[in-house]
Amino acid sequence: MREARTSMAVEIRTVEDSDWPAIADLTNHYIEHTAIHFGYDPVTPNELRELWWPKRDLYPFLVAADGTRFLGYAKAGVWRERAAYKWTAEVGVYVARDTQGAGVGTRLYQALIDACRERGFHSLVGGITLPNEPSVRLHERVGFVKVAHFAHAGYKFGAWHDVGFWQVKL
Repeated sequence: MREARTSMAVEIRTVEDSDWPAIADLTNHYIEHTAIHFGYDPVTPNELRELWWPKRDLYPFLVAADGTRFLGYAKAGVWRERAAYKWTAEVGVYVARDTQGAGVGTRLYQALIDACRERGFHSLVGGITLPNEPSVRLHERVGFVKVAHFAHAGYKFGAWHDVGFWQVKL
């Protein structure tokens, strides 16, 4: 296990317009090189901003930075469309590769959970492409418990991938 770096001065804040290029770059790394993100096509900063903007008052989108250096992001969004599901949000965290294991993901998730609680959500659901032990540990560290496992739920890079879902009740 990688030792946490304690010298990092991490600021967690709401996303700003200037963050979208770094968010797109990080997202595109996961799209283009991993099965962690099930997207096939790269995204643009404007696409990501336009997806979030109409629902920005309900669904938080947070950024971690160390001075001017972008470290990662956490976001909440619609879990399911029907009205009865409005009290549950789907959440995710993406951290820059050079800061993994430094506690940035934990800090982002804790802040996102707090922001979702303040907005009145009752529960949060996070999906994880499996296997992915670092993500499982992160989710469980901040209180999520595994509630589902779907075999061969996604196909990417010539292989089927399982997906697990973790939930935390607020």
